[in-house]
Amino acid sequence: MDIDAWLWWLIGAAVLGIGLVITAMPELGMLAVGAVAAAVVSGIFGGGAVVQVAVFAVVSTALIALVRPIARRHRVQRPELATGIDALKGRQAVVLERVDGSGGRIKLAGEVWSARALETGRAYEVGQEVDVVDIEGATAVIM
Repeated sequence: MDIDAWLWWLIGAAVLGIGLVITAMPELGMLAVGAVAAAVVSGIFGGGAVVQVAVFAVVSTALIALVRPIARRHRVQRPELATGIDALKGRQAVVLERVDGSGGRIKLAGEVWSARALETGRAYEVGQEVDVVDIEGATAVIM
């Protein structure tokens, strides 16, 4: 039984795809795409073995060269969505009770928080909008 070259490339692509799923190595997926490109060259365009291997090598290498730096950059970046205390830093709040260096109360994100002024000599009056610069335990540090 003689199997056409394009079918061998598709079998190779399937094996690489299974390897990708099992090992989570994205390079295997890029090699699988290269194998599919070689199958297309073989099946549709009737390219010879040298052309098929060249297409496989070029497509796989190009994908690895282009996709890996992008993936590395995304892996290193911090997520843009801040949660918990980090989500409250930088938000605005409204003073409910006079806030100075020793304490007071603010309304932050719909909740009442204890607060203190960042600068000990500074005081904020009721109704004034302030910025939250830090959260220390259950106390918001404002300015």
